[in-house]
Amino acid sequence: MKNPTTRPQQLEEEKKNREKMKQYVLVHGGCHGAWCWYKVKPVLEASGHRVTVVDLTASGVNMSRVEEIQSLEDYTKPLLKVLESFDSDDKAILVAHSLGGPSVGLAADMFPSKISVAVFVASFMPDITNPPSYTFEKCLESFTEEESSNMEFGTYGTQERPLTSVFLGTKFLAKYMYQLSPVEDFELAKMLVRVGPAITSNLTGTKSLTEEGYGSVTRVYVICGEDKSLTKEFQRWIIDNFPVKEVMEIKDADHMPMFSKPLELCDRLLKIADKYE
Repeated sequence: MKNPTTRPQQLEEEKKNREKMKQYVLVHGGCHGAWCWYKVKPVLEASGHRVTVVDLTASGVNMSRVEEIQSLEDYTKPLLKVLESFDSDDKAILVAHSLGGPSVGLAADMFPSKISVAVFVASFMPDITNPPSYTFEKCLESFTEEESSNMEFGTYGTQERPLTSVFLGTKFLAKYMYQLSPVEDFELAKMLVRVGPAITSNLTGTKSLTEEGYGSVTRVYVICGEDKSLTKEFQRWIIDNFPVKEVMEIKDADHMPMFSKPLELCDRLLKIADKYE
């Protein structure tokens, strides 16, 4: 004969598991796509969490063209749709990699109540004083001629409002982004990177994100210690520009920690889930 308390106990256990379960939304960097999280997503899910990976406009398998992106909101639209679909009491751990930072900042500005914590991984994190493009444009200014020569810039938009596209050349990927990543992941990137928008002030506008929106969201920054495209010093400058709640570091990670140090990145993300409600 079955124990009559089994079902209530099971329901209670399921309730506890649901309470422990967190929702991650992972946002890729420039010219990349949701595909770059393929090592991270199953580890987080195996730990009992839900994970959504997003292709921003004209990225990954999103079939829009870069010329359709006339604003940061246009670029971020797929992420905004994900957050719009959440129930009123749902909250996400929003994770930005690299040039996904301005998009995550905009999403946090528009939906602050739906975000438990915004995590910036070797990312161009915006502030609430300057345009969302500020840290990316500062980085471009600091690039050497050699670095810039391996990035292909194009122009679209109108004569009155020219917009910039960017494509990451193979040499830039190899030397500055994937130098510690497995060769298989570098080969995957060579096949899948696409032309993307450069997040300049012409695209984002000159208005800053708001203190009551984005500024109210808890932020954590994860430094990649061997990053050669967004150097450790520059990541520190980004943090000093707009201090965060907590700084973590993955010492031996290149710019692509989801490939070079996926388990270490998952470890940091799981610790953040435990710590921030």
